[in-house]
Amino acid sequence: MSDTQTATRRIPADLPDHIQHYIGGAFVDSVDGDTFDVLDPVTNQTYLRAAAGKKADIDLAVAAARRAFTDGPWPRMLPRERSRVLHRIADLVESRDERLAELESFDSGLPITQALGQARRAAENFRFFADLIVAQTDDAFKVPGRQLNYVNRKPIGVAGLITPWNTPFMLESWKLGPALATGNTVVLKPAEFTPLSASLWAGIFEEAGLPEGVFNLVNGLGEDAGDALVKHPDVPLISFTGESRTGQLIFANAAPFLKGLSMELGGKSPAIVFADADLDAAIDATIFGVFSLNGERCTAGSRILVQRDVYDAFVERYAAQAERVKVGYPDDPDTEVGALVHPEHYDKVMSYVELGKTEGRLVAGGGRPEGFSEGNFVRPTVFADVAPDARIFQEEIFGPVVAITPFDTDDEALALANNTRYGLAAYVWTNDLKRAHTFAQNVEAGMVWLNSNNVRDLRTPFGGVKASGLGHEGGYRSIDFYTDQQAVHITLGPTHNPTFGKGA
Repeated sequence: MSDTQTATRRIPADLPDHIQHYIGGAFVDSVDGDTFDVLDPVTNQTYLRAAAGKKADIDLAVAAARRAFTDGPWPRMLPRERSRVLHRIADLVESRDERLAELESFDSGLPITQALGQARRAAENFRFFADLIVAQTDDAFKVPGRQLNYVNRKPIGVAGLITPWNTPFMLESWKLGPALATGNTVVLKPAEFTPLSASLWAGIFEEAGLPEGVFNLVNGLGEDAGDALVKHPDVPLISFTGESRTGQLIFANAAPFLKGLSMELGGKSPAIVFADADLDAAIDATIFGVFSLNGERCTAGSRILVQRDVYDAFVERYAAQAERVKVGYPDDPDTEVGALVHPEHYDKVMSYVELGKTEGRLVAGGGRPEGFSEGNFVRPTVFADVAPDARIFQEEIFGPVVAITPFDTDDEALALANNTRYGLAAYVWTNDLKRAHTFAQNVEAGMVWLNSNNVRDLRTPFGGVKASGLGHEGGYRSIDFYTDQQAVHITLGPTHNPTFGKGA
């Protein structure tokens, strides 16, 4: 980058140079003193060192969380009391949204305006579950005059939360909110690429009045800290968001302990555009759907299937608009695509860009943007005429890269949409109401949006099918995951018990 470019970039004030774990209400270094480098994605230079957690650190964090669960007040508080604490957390996050966004943007490379939106969503996640646990109802079943049966929900214990590096603060809140609301204690293992915003939770929770030991945080590599958390016998729940191969490892390592698992994994989601769709809206939405958050989003509509009648016009307009997407420094409010999170991930994405040049017709992007010779910057890249067996059609790239493929009939579109190991999300664009609902109900995806982008309703289930996940969270599904549902049976009338051993 030129000196002029470097001078125009704003660096957040008061950046730390060292991040510790947070265990039992105190910030601590790793037991063995080990650390790892955290890189600035714009320069790929180390800007801080984080404590590198291992099994010994996880053991301490789980012990603290277990003490807080068995001996502390949190699981025994009334829902309204826990709700008040969660609302204070939401208030604090909202009051600090600009600082949170600034640090998140610097650490992850997300554009600052999008990072700000994610910080505000984090506050909303806490507020939603604070309200839900107060309004929560459970089932009761009567046999008139004879029996009353009801469901008693109980927190389970220590929840292990393993979170990814894309929109880390918001996705941490998505797990922390319901886990804490239901009375559990937690050990959070944030992604090693982006530990900065996670380090702010401890101060927020302390100020909000969360009891000591309820929240614990251990930084570290997945193969060290994450593996130890999954295998710990005193952690009955693991909630994981990340890629599918890691999910398979977690599934195998958790199996001997019969742990509860909720795993939101990878995606290669289709966006299906029929000839009768509103093309202006479809193009705007599919541009945003794959290039927002730097393309590093699990629900990205990275396979666009377009009916042949409008295919050429769609590709031409889509490519032209993709070329106008502004790539820039993450701190610039005008930036629409920032820097990818880490040089390892940049290399992966660029390898798919080069592969795509042999598997499709490059119509936009295809390399670095001008003026950005360093850092993890990729131009929004569009390939057309991509065959269904191409790797860029089948494999999750997790960057600003999209494949466009034509289809003729509804049946062909459905076959193409389902022709992948993933099944997280799907987007359908058509003005035919019958087609929209028929297609939505037959596509292999955990979530479907009709004529809209990824607009979340926190009451609905979030999760995928096939290689995209195990279980669902969101609304009552999160309450279900983080609680034991105990059936209590009460006899109201005379008992009728079959008896043995009384003779004739």
